Amino acid sequence: MDIDITNMCSHLQKKLFEPEGEYAKIWQELQNDDELTAVVRSRQLHIYRNGRKVLILAGRSQPKVVRNDRLCTLLL
Repeated sequence: MDIDITNMCSHLQKKLFEPEGEYAKIWQELQNDDELTAVVRSRQLHIYRNGRKVLILAGRSQPKVVRNDRLCTLLL
């Protein structure tokens, strides 16, 4: 998956891309699940399943669950 990270918050980049990052498992799932897409908006990562938004990840604030999805179970 190609995501333009130039406008992504540096805190969020660390949480996503570092192996011990809080969202590292979500990043791995994004790479492996063809139903998932993501886009950076306002320095946050908006994640969609089949075109329907399920999750918003931000750098310093808490993630926002928009729709119940199995991806959200990886936040624990």
